[in-house]
Amino acid sequence: MSASRMLERLRAVDWDMRWDLAYERCGSRQVLMWEYLRRAAVWAKACGAEAAWPFYDVTPYVDAEFELPSAQAAELEELQRTVFWEELRKTCAGAVRLAGLRERDPDAVAGLPDPYEPLVLFFERGGSFSRDCSGVFIDLVGVMCRPGKPAGYLGSRPVDVLDGAVLDALEGEGRITYHQDEYAAGPLFRSRVQQDVRADEVLGPDLRWEPAELPGGTAGLVEVSQLEAARRIGRLGAAR
Repeated sequence: MSASRMLERLRAVDWDMRWDLAYERCGSRQVLMWEYLRRAAVWAKACGAEAAWPFYDVTPYVDAEFELPSAQAAELEELQRTVFWEELRKTCAGAVRLAGLRERDPDAVAGLPDPYEPLVLFFERGGSFSRDCSGVFIDLVGVMCRPGKPAGYLGSRPVDVLDGAVLDALEGEGRITYHQDEYAAGPLFRSRVQQDVRADEVLGPDLRWEPAELPGGTAGLVEVSQLEAARRIGRLGAAR
C-alpha cells in the first residue's frame, strides 16, 4: 500500500470515537489490537526497538535516513494535529512512513508482516483507543487490555486473515464462548449469553452465524479461545 493511500485511510478515521461502532465491534477490535501488539513485538525484536514498543514508528529503526517527500510529510503533520493521543500520532506516522519506505525500497521491509495494518483496521472499525488513569491498561471501549511485554507475543501464532467477513464474524452481543471438537475438524460453534439467556450458533460456510441446537450443551466439544477462533474463522475465510 502506498503512503498516499495510507494517509487517505487515516484521514477517514473518526478520531473522536464512534462509540456505537466501538461497542458493536468489540470482538474484532480486541483481536486486531492483539495482532498489532504481536506484529509490533516481532518488528521490535528484529530492529532492536524493544524499548519503544508497543506504539511507535518503526521506520527510523529500519532506515534512519528515510524521509517522506515534503508534500506527504506536510500531509502527515496535518493529520497528526487532528489526533489527540501521542501514541496514536506515533503509530499514524509509522503507518505512513513505513508505507513510503516500502514503496521506495521493498527489500528493506521484506520478510516481516505489515505491523500497522491490524491497527489501522482497528481504527477503521470504531476509532481510537486510550489509556486508563494508571497508564497501564489500554481502553478499547467496551474492554480493557494490558499489553504486557513484547517477549510474551513472540512465540504466539499470528491471526493472518483479517478481511471484513472474518472480522464481522467475531462480533456479537453478549458474553461469547467458542467451541469445536478437539481435532478442529467439525463446525465451529459459539454460545452468546445476554441477560441470562443463552443462544447457540454455528458458523456457516458464508462466515455467518446461524441458530444451532446443541443437545447436551457443549458435550464432546472443547472451548476455543477468541484468538484461536479468529484463526480458525480466518482459515475458513481463506478457503472460500
